[in-house]
Amino acid sequence: MGSSLGLCPGKAPTSSQLFLFFAVGSDIQPGTEMEIIVEETITVRDCLKIMLEKSGLPGDTWHLRKMDWCYEAGEPLCEEDATLKELMICSGDTLLLIEGQLPPPGFLKVPIWWYQPRGCTGPWRSHQDQTNGPPPPGGAWGATATQGAPGDTYAEASLCYLGDIEISEDATLAELKSQAMTLPSFSEFVIPSPTFLRAWTVESRRPSRLLRINQQQLREYKLGRRTEICLEPLQKEENLGPQDVLLRTQRRLPGERAYGPPVDLVWDTARGWTAGALQRQVADCCSLPVEKIEIAKYFPEKFEWLPVSSWSQQTSKRKKKKKQENLQGAPYYLKDGDTIGIKNLLFEDDGDFSTVRDDAGKEKQKQLALGRKKSQEALCGQSSSAVSGAESPGRPQRPEASLSIHVGSFR
Repeated sequence: MGSSLGLCPGKAPTSSQLFLFFAVGSDIQPGTEMEIIVEETITVRDCLKIMLEKSGLPGDTWHLRKMDWCYEAGEPLCEEDATLKELMICSGDTLLLIEGQLPPPGFLKVPIWWYQPRGCTGPWRSHQDQTNGPPPPGGAWGATATQGAPGDTYAEASLCYLGDIEISEDATLAELKSQAMTLPSFSEFVIPSPTFLRAWTVESRRPSRLLRINQQQLREYKLGRRTEICLEPLQKEENLGPQDVLLRTQRRLPGERAYGPPVDLVWDTARGWTAGALQRQVADCCSLPVEKIEIAKYFPEKFEWLPVSSWSQQTSKRKKKKKQENLQGAPYYLKDGDTIGIKNLLFEDDGDFSTVRDDAGKEKQKQLALGRKKSQEALCGQSSSAVSGAESPGRPQRPEASLSIHVGSFR
């Protein structure tokens, strides 16, 4: 009841055939998908040829990707001699035609971005900074809120697309940095050596995971074929250990709902991920007593600050054991690149860490949620009216029946 059936021209696919959607590019617009029926035993290479012919695309510099559950381009179909059945392609799936040849087996094609937080100065440009001028050859500069952006001008960041590199999975991170420095767009910057670069993976146009060991092979990082990497310039060489955590600290400006420029803090967690250890490290860097500072972690996706303090949690009322304090777990989930706000209690002793931009961001989220709610209510109203109009007016309803549930005793 309530199901909808559609009439489509042509013969229905047989039990050995697949009905697939496909589109060109990863930015799919409604109504641009095309349809195709192929045998499930067809290879990826032959399926690609059929889709290119049907879409009228010339050349052989294309590959296929399967759309994932969030309607984005997923992993490429690298095994061109494998059949669609072997790759678990099912009827109703959407394949995307993406321009560009796949790298050979054992190689990665990695998009490289240049990343520099605003407010960080350094002799990295070979000439006048083009952030506010024309875009550099590698692509347009874009100001984007990063993971460590509490919303002030110092915390805004620019990402500049430099180009793609093709590199072996057996290569090291240092070799990736060296190869990235050979890109034509990289000539815009002055970097003494690859050790003056910090590498991050990119997710949603933000730095995500820090790649810290220069001599480690890319295979061990498990980057995947969709990974993008951004390179951040450093004023001095960096050699982070496995126990070091890189945090962005920002001191709150007294009397203002704003913060100063970000300062990198390398925290050695060998003695534990406790709130007290982090507070002592921050206090030492600020040359302030521990009892005169308060710190909080910033959650940019929520525009919220969570004060960092010691806590204890009982895991069992019977055993009276307490869970060991660890900032890696809930509710902080502390990781590389997170922003830590610092408040000097000598000037401010309230618990407010928010900024004016946080207020604006929350208000925008509230309006978007309200708009989605109204759209859903309108859609539900249309659906209910359509169903009620389709039903016969004199349709009898089933009588209500009582329901009894018996639960056995397992004592």
